[in-house]
Amino acid sequence: MVSARDLVVGIDSSTQSTKAIAWTREGRAEAEGRAPLSLSNPKLFHFEQEPEDWWRACVTALKELFSQVDAGRVAALAISNQRETVAFLDDTGRSIRPAIVWLDERARQEVEDLSAELGAETIHRITGRYPDITPCVYSYLWMKRHEAESFARTACFADVQTFLVHRLCGQLKTGWISADPMGLFDLQRKQWSEEILAALGLDVAQMPRVYPPGDCLGEVSGEAAAATGLRAGTPIFAAGGDGQLAGLGTNCTASDRAYINLGTAVVSGVWLPVYAYDRAWRTEIAAQGEGYILENCLRSGAFLINWFVDQFTPGGREDPAIFKCLEEAANAVPRGSEGLMALPYWSGVMDPHWDSAARGCLIGFGGGHGPAHVYRALIEGMTLDQVMRGELLERNAGLEIKEYLAIGGGAASPLWRQMLADASGKAVLISDTVEASALGAGMIAAHGAGWYGSIVEAAEAMAGATTAVQPDPATWEDYRELLEIYRGLYDATAATSRKLVAFASKRTEA
Repeated sequence: MVSARDLVVGIDSSTQSTKAIAWTREGRAEAEGRAPLSLSNPKLFHFEQEPEDWWRACVTALKELFSQVDAGRVAALAISNQRETVAFLDDTGRSIRPAIVWLDERARQEVEDLSAELGAETIHRITGRYPDITPCVYSYLWMKRHEAESFARTACFADVQTFLVHRLCGQLKTGWISADPMGLFDLQRKQWSEEILAALGLDVAQMPRVYPPGDCLGEVSGEAAAATGLRAGTPIFAAGGDGQLAGLGTNCTASDRAYINLGTAVVSGVWLPVYAYDRAWRTEIAAQGEGYILENCLRSGAFLINWFVDQFTPGGREDPAIFKCLEEAANAVPRGSEGLMALPYWSGVMDPHWDSAARGCLIGFGGGHGPAHVYRALIEGMTLDQVMRGELLERNAGLEIKEYLAIGGGAASPLWRQMLADASGKAVLISDTVEASALGAGMIAAHGAGWYGSIVEAAEAMAGATTAVQPDPATWEDYRELLEIYRGLYDATAATSRKLVAFASKRTEA
């Protein structure tokens, strides 16, 4: 039965903000509300957020949304969330300590120790993720060792969706695509891994209950309705990780189109119908609940650009013209930034090197280099890294990506999107929908509301139009030459980076 209500809401609780967007059946944004989120860096390598801030931002965004549209028009909602971030909840559902965010690097030793105990290959086979600092599972072990009392009090290790669903309807429930980034979910069996839980001394009862995408998790309570402006009884459908939902929101549901999110991190993914794991990517459950996503992830994306602007330009991001000025200046710099190259591993590296102690560098400085050269070199470094990883994925998975569909804040940069097209030799599509993760959540809500017979059908109907940025053949040889230089940069700096990280860690602990 098709709902008489004509809107669905996709909530996107990301690292830096929360958006609540009302979508029509055609995938048009009718209205939106948003609220910022702060990120705490209390000590070296530690990144945290207060879960209560997730809820406050969600409430603020929904209230702003419903100042523009009638909540009675909303047929259903679903939540997209930042991945690999974990909250520690007591038996009342309240947070015991700040959540550990996916950018955190405190558990490097725990990655090594859990890998030694269970076997890196075993962890990789079960979870689709080669052992790495990013998944939450290693933070659990860090908690057990360093904050044993808080670890013992934790009744539920909750992803962001679980926390918000609990506030909205009182249920500690989540979706497959929020559970799998945690790093202890069996991707083939679609359940929490008993083997990994046992190694941590945990019980499945301490994890949220998990459901396929599109299953109903509950209905908005009267208390939540009073706080947010939602109508009590509005159904909430299982969605989850913002990366997978970005792929859904851009209708990347076949193996010849990859999404690329030029956001806080640079994340690209392509759909595969069968399970496969390899060090060239991390594997995730697809948002439509059928098949898997092979995903590349560079932890330092727009985060790196913002870092540079805030630290090294007058006024930083408070200057509304700063990005336009840098973009124009960088456009005037030749390809290769006149001999300056960046290795963009400010937060370690996942695929293909899997080295949490890797660090970024700028190499080739000369007296003629200025801010525009650095800005261009950073974008070139991120672009070359993506091309390197994308080509390795294609080769090892035996597929061909014909085009990228770019989303995220970086997709608004003409310099970046043209550079990606030129360096990869592939068309880069730009969607007329900027908020792809929120739209992906809206698609799941639309299916749950009965508007479409499947999540894929919803994606086909609601994905917006695109415009294509075509590669310039005249640039191909330059980028091939730069790529060959770039391929050697990690190996040339890895040992030094490890020594520097170890040195800094000792001084911080002291």
